[in-house]
Amino acid sequence: MSLEGVCIILYKKGQTTILLPMNLIQTRSVSNAVDEILLERIRDGTYAPGSRIPSESELSDELGVSRATVRTALAKLAANGLILRIQGNGTFVNARIKQASVQPGNLWDLVQLIEGNGFKSSIRLLAMKRKPASEKEAHVLALEPGDEVIHFQRVFQADERPVILADNAVPAALLREPLENMDGGIHIRDIFKNYFHQKIAFAITDIHSVLIAEETCEVLGGDAGRAILQLNVTFYGRNNLPLAYGVNYFDDSVLRLTLVQTWS
Repeated sequence: MSLEGVCIILYKKGQTTILLPMNLIQTRSVSNAVDEILLERIRDGTYAPGSRIPSESELSDELGVSRATVRTALAKLAANGLILRIQGNGTFVNARIKQASVQPGNLWDLVQLIEGNGFKSSIRLLAMKRKPASEKEAHVLALEPGDEVIHFQRVFQADERPVILADNAVPAALLREPLENMDGGIHIRDIFKNYFHQKIAFAITDIHSVLIAEETCEVLGGDAGRAILQLNVTFYGRNNLPLAYGVNYFDDSVLRLTLVQTWS
C-alpha cells in the first residue's frame, strides 16, 4: 500500500494505524508521516542505538514513498545527530543517542540547562498577555496577520541570580484553559500540557551573539552593551505543528553551554 497513492500509514511500536485517504491530505503530509515513523522507531528502540537502519531503497519500498522523501527524512535525523551516515557502510543510529541535540536536556530545556551547570533553578513570571502576533511570530507560527498570540516573558534564575530572559509566543487559538489560571512559573513542557493540551515533540534552536539591549540588561544585570547569546527557539508538536516561538537571552558568563557534535 502506498503512502502517496492511497493513504498515510503510521507505524507505532509494532502496530499499523491508517489515518486518512490521500485525496484529503496534501503531499506535504507524506513527508511528515515518514519523519514521524522513523523518529518513533528510534524513540521506541526499534532502531537501537548503534544499529544499522534499512537503506533508502529498503525504506522506500517498505513505506511506499519515493527515495527522495526518505532521503529528506534521513537528512533531518542526521542534522539533529540522531543517525550517522557512513560512506560505503550504511546509516546507523547514533550510539550516543541520549546526548543528541533533540533529546531531553537540549538547548530549549532551560531548567535542565541551569541545573546541569550545578545551580538550583527557579522561574519568575514577568508578564503574560494576549497580543497581535508580530511579523516574525506570524511567519514562524504560520498565522495570519492580526492573529493573536499568548505572550509570556519569564526570567530563569540560577541560585536566584537571573541568567536567562525568555520571551515566548503561542498561538492564542491553541489555548484550552482560562489564561488567568495559567501558572507562568512552571516548566514550559507543563505549560503546554496543562493549558494548551499539547506535547512538545522537538524544537529547533538558532544561536546568535548579540549586544545586550538596555531592557535585557535591566533584568540580567552586568555591563550594558556587552555581548550575550540569543537563542531563537521554535517548538513543534508531534504532527509538525509549530506550537511556539521563543527568544531567549542567555548569560554565558554564568552558564556553560555545551553542544554535542557527532562525527561520521
